[in-house]
Amino acid sequence: MRLAVVGAGPVGLALAIDASRRLPGADITIFDARPLEKDVGGDPRTLALSLGSIQWLKRLEAWPSEDVQPILEVNVSQQPPSALPMLGALLGEPTVHITAREQAVPMLGAVLSYGRIVGTLQRAWLAREAQQPQRLHTRFGSPVAAIKALAGGVEVDAGIVERFDLAVVAEGGVFADQARKAVRRDYHQCAWVGTVELPPAAAEGVAYERFTRHGPAALLPLPGRRASLVWCTSDDDDPVAGLDDAQRLAVLNTIFPAAVTPLRSISPLKRFALGLNAERTLCEGRTVRIGNAAQTLHPVAGQGLNLGLRDAAELVRLLQRDSDIDGMLRRLEWQRGPDRWALIAATDFLARSFTWQLPGAGAARGLGLAVLQALPPLKTALARQMMFGRR
Repeated sequence: MRLAVVGAGPVGLALAIDASRRLPGADITIFDARPLEKDVGGDPRTLALSLGSIQWLKRLEAWPSEDVQPILEVNVSQQPPSALPMLGALLGEPTVHITAREQAVPMLGAVLSYGRIVGTLQRAWLAREAQQPQRLHTRFGSPVAAIKALAGGVEVDAGIVERFDLAVVAEGGVFADQARKAVRRDYHQCAWVGTVELPPAAAEGVAYERFTRHGPAALLPLPGRRASLVWCTSDDDDPVAGLDDAQRLAVLNTIFPAAVTPLRSISPLKRFALGLNAERTLCEGRTVRIGNAAQTLHPVAGQGLNLGLRDAAELVRLLQRDSDIDGMLRRLEWQRGPDRWALIAATDFLARSFTWQLPGAGAARGLGLAVLQALPPLKTALARQMMFGRR
């Protein structure tokens, strides 16, 4: 079988490495527009990986040993609704605490830079290619101009036209740069992204998500008393755009709970538009789309990359078990559908809920958090969903 993987980001590289191990007879080629010599190690963008993703990458021997911060606890809370101060006084701030200890796992997930994970995966792939150059190939600096459907395969045009039995597109990009997919919703929200310095007393390895009337704000722990900030706001009523760094830091110190404040410094922030952009199906003929090529989600749940990695792992598993590619692709759609659409629906609902002007919407969200914290079996089910996806 000849397999083309378009895109050498985390999802594409992980898929290619797993396929090279599980499919010893397959001829695999990775295509990417960036040159091989371009250093990706310095890319500071932050990624949060679930425990299930980490376990898979460790099995692939492609998990970095340095500059990784385990997530030992997740703290999700909401500022008490200003319209219902009595409810806040009676119930306190609605908060859900999920810890690795109570879930009996070493960590809930981990945070690391994009450059660290891609650099590690790329080195692992190149090492495997050096061992088996007759069947593993790297075509970096070769942007794919077109993928054409053929009977029983596809034609990939990357300067040279080649025929493959299957093409996996894992090249996505951010919402604002993507062509319109079948399911698209512009939330008219944006995310301000950067890093902050935590106070000395802040506990290590705690991820915070705070629901505010403008949208969710999250702090993901980083090594060295730092945290990655994702601050979501409305485009129409953006409280961040007109502020300088000192003012932004002051506002953040009123948003996050006392356990992690006062934040000590903030980096310059970058702004990204937020929306849902998803294909209805993963497969079209002999072309499969995974990761951001299949769906771009709101970051409220922090699960977009993990969903793409689960798609990749399941695709390789099915390819190993079934030589009938067309039948395998039909099974892939059925098996990945529940996990994929449950996460799309959940993130879409949460993202849109911040735009609702209904009286009591914030109170209802806070009550949901309180109920979740009060019911341990429900909280455990949510934790397992976040760590491993829907099984």
